[in-house]
Amino acid sequence: MRNLLDPDNPVMQFITKIVYCAYLNILWFICCIPVVTIGASTTALFYVTLKMAKNEEGNITKAFFHSFRENFKQSTKIWLVLFGVGIVLAIDGYALYHLRFENAFWTILTAVFIVVVIAYVVILMYIFPLMARFDNTILAMFKNSIIVGVRFLLCTVLMAVIYFLMAVVIIRIFTPAIIFGEGLCAFLCSLLLSNILKLLEEKSSSTESA
Repeated sequence: MRNLLDPDNPVMQFITKIVYCAYLNILWFICCIPVVTIGASTTALFYVTLKMAKNEEGNITKAFFHSFRENFKQSTKIWLVLFGVGIVLAIDGYALYHLRFENAFWTILTAVFIVVVIAYVVILMYIFPLMARFDNTILAMFKNSIIVGVRFLLCTVLMAVIYFLMAVVIIRIFTPAIIFGEGLCAFLCSLLLSNILKLLEEKSSSTESA
């Protein structure tokens, strides 16, 4: 029993991470309430979960708000762009669905729309973790999100599955699981991204040295 309660016990470490995920999810949700702060809040969330993936989280509240302040300006700009594009895509999708025509033009238009939506989703999944780890221009953040998402396609698919499964669990199976929501999704994605971001950091360092 004493070993089970040992903080270094793998079981206790796992439970602690899950509790942290729930707490981070609450922090993230509260900081998202003004809507315009969703970008900064999501970046701060990934800043902490990426540290958790390496067991370097420390004081998670302090780390969360440190990143929130540091990345607020750029994260907000990027989020507003993504939010605007998302509204346009939603309107276009609604129009395409209700203006169905059985001809080649509608088929091509729909195919282009699907490709754009996929690219949009890839950017959504990658841009905030990249912002939490790297300093770069807004344009470079968008470009790198697409490049990394395509290059590490398996990771991209697994991240999409994580978000999809969480949505299914919350909506169809066990609604109280929403307490973990984005916090747990971000942590699981951070576990997948940890080695990838480390590889990108090493590549970036070697390029700068050269």
